[in-house]
Amino acid sequence: MTDITQSFSDHEQIPLKDYAEKAYLDYSMYVVLDRALPNIGDGLKPVQRRIVYAMSELGLSATSKHKKSARTVGDVIGKFHPHGDSACYEAMVLMAQPFSYRYPLVDGQGNFGSPDDPKSFAAMRYTESRLTAYAKSLLSELGMGTVEWAPNFDGTMKEPCVLPSRLPNVLLNGSTGIAVGMSTDIPPHNLREVVSACVRLLEQPKATVADLCEHVKGPDFPTEAEIITPSEELATLYETGTGSVKMRAIWEKENGEIVITALPHQVSPAKVLEQTAAQMQAKKLPMVEDLRDESDHENPTRLVIVPRSNRVDVEQLMNHLFATTDLERNYRVNLNIIGINGKPQILDLRNLLKQWLTFRMETVTRRLNYRLDQVVDRLHILEGLLVAYLNIDEVIYIIRHEDKPKPVLMKRFDLTGTQAESILELKLRHLAKLEEMKIRDEQDMLADERDGLEKILGSKSRLKTLIKKELLADAEKYGDDRRSVLVERGAAQALKEEDLVPSEPSTIVLSKSGWVRAAKGHEIDPTSLNYKAGDEFQHSARGRSNEQAVFMDSRGRAYTLAAHTLPSARSLGEPLSSRFNIQPGEHFMWTICGASDRKIVLASSFGYGFVTKLGNLHGRMKAGKAVLTVPAGAAPLCPAMVETTEDATIVCATSDGYLLAFPLSDVPELGKGKGNKLINVPPKRLKGGEEFVVGVTVMAPKQEILVWAGQRYLRMGAKDIEHFRGERAKRGRKLPRGFQRVTKIELAED
Repeated sequence: MTDITQSFSDHEQIPLKDYAEKAYLDYSMYVVLDRALPNIGDGLKPVQRRIVYAMSELGLSATSKHKKSARTVGDVIGKFHPHGDSACYEAMVLMAQPFSYRYPLVDGQGNFGSPDDPKSFAAMRYTESRLTAYAKSLLSELGMGTVEWAPNFDGTMKEPCVLPSRLPNVLLNGSTGIAVGMSTDIPPHNLREVVSACVRLLEQPKATVADLCEHVKGPDFPTEAEIITPSEELATLYETGTGSVKMRAIWEKENGEIVITALPHQVSPAKVLEQTAAQMQAKKLPMVEDLRDESDHENPTRLVIVPRSNRVDVEQLMNHLFATTDLERNYRVNLNIIGINGKPQILDLRNLLKQWLTFRMETVTRRLNYRLDQVVDRLHILEGLLVAYLNIDEVIYIIRHEDKPKPVLMKRFDLTGTQAESILELKLRHLAKLEEMKIRDEQDMLADERDGLEKILGSKSRLKTLIKKELLADAEKYGDDRRSVLVERGAAQALKEEDLVPSEPSTIVLSKSGWVRAAKGHEIDPTSLNYKAGDEFQHSARGRSNEQAVFMDSRGRAYTLAAHTLPSARSLGEPLSSRFNIQPGEHFMWTICGASDRKIVLASSFGYGFVTKLGNLHGRMKAGKAVLTVPAGAAPLCPAMVETTEDATIVCATSDGYLLAFPLSDVPELGKGKGNKLINVPPKRLKGGEEFVVGVTVMAPKQEILVWAGQRYLRMGAKDIEHFRGERAKRGRKLPRGFQRVTKIELAED
């Protein structure tokens, strides 16, 4: 298909795909260059530039009276910006919000939004506005031949392509924008710091980004909140032009309460309270009792968090809130700007300032040349006026009597057309009042100015000095102290679920059918609880509500649940099979609860075992975690808790009345496995089921154990155990008559 064909009506036709492609590319370029990205010169997008220029044309300077915003917006969209009035007004409001702009360009009266809701501003017919003093830095050189002018949308007027900014506004107020295939996120900076960096670059053109970072230490947002990004990361950000900045709220402890006095940039106090309240309602913040917003005119930000008691670790609590709410916020940085070549580009700090200084030099050069031309022209006219003064009578005579005095004056006094016109433009009475002294004084003054301008224009160093002086003067005029403090802090960590749960004594009760429940306190008798028909007590463990409960099945696999998630002991509980996938034919035998670093002894009825940490049994899998390798025909024994490892003794007992005691240190510490032989039982008797290990326990030197034989028990202390001491894996010794059918051994309770 040819690209262009002729139709019967003599209209050009192009293929739809070519038209669509061109239309999309045109739109994309319009968005990039004329809507989304700021210009490096004045740091403004077209709509912002048009608003500022239109307001200056309306005479809305910082010293004038405020005028209705609707009037201004009407002027902007009528003359320069043919788009929606609401979008234009929104752009104007943004430039007036002191919590959005570091150095606002518009001074607004009325409701211009609040940090809670920046878009809650009043309609334009209710607000009034004018330019701020800072806006003068963009406009003061406008009529000095410094800018290129372009026709407006309908060609009836001209508008400036870029405002002649005296300061690098692109960095001072920052900018955000989403274009097609690219975006920009430039944070605001401190005026004094940026000017200081510009001066450094003027004095040392080879200064590196690291050198400039000595002056520009980081962004400076219009809030007192802390910037907690490490200086190395900030340096990398300025090296590459991309990165991120992290801000954190300022808080202090006041009468046992947490008072937040500053929030990160554009964070809504109401949103923070909502996020915190949501956690409280979900019972994920038990250490907080109350929330209040005490913000007023004197304290723009004052959020109060009341801890439940004075025992609450407020540092840990705030750390959690930083991690889970907007009290800590991350800001993306992408220094994407339309450079002096008119193309979008991501710039590092050095190139950005270098390009702006190039723009500034061009602007100042144009301003000086414009002024030089004015001075030269005026000197030329003054020469003509001096001639007229010296020959005043003759000049008046010629003007009065000649029909065309201009050529006569030019011929008689050797004047140029410009000089002759300037004489003729003066009224005769003014002409007669010309004074030689005044003319010569003005000539001398202008001649000095001309010489000064020519010197500056003829010397790069003088031009740089002038720019430096102007920058420092503006820094003095518009600059202020840094607002966002730079403080390096560690990353915030959200509290784990178990940390958020109150630590209360809890007793985990397991039934033979594998039903589980948790009772408050350690005083409860688990055997006295009600069980469903055909079910009875199997095992119990004492722990705390913020710990993990571990259940062990007959294969030696461990299953983990948070203790606080278990049903109350007032009910019959719930089956563990609903929470876990246990293998057919297997059943739950034991439960353990305690701190993850607590040591326990795991053993099988064949006499093999090892020491491990309770944390090694924790897992998330519904199918459990293989911990104890149980030989065929054997079963896992009740895990023995280790109170202390110093001088601890492990005691093993067999069903045939053999008892063996040896140091716990002889047992290896493993993560999982079969373990080592603890007590020797003849293999034939094991396989025949005639004898097996009934239990192991660990006792400290001052503790006692109970050896049970049916309903009878034997209490044994450290002295009694000495008789049964031996080496690990030995047979041990027989217990006294009457206790040779051992059913279980356990630690004696005081």
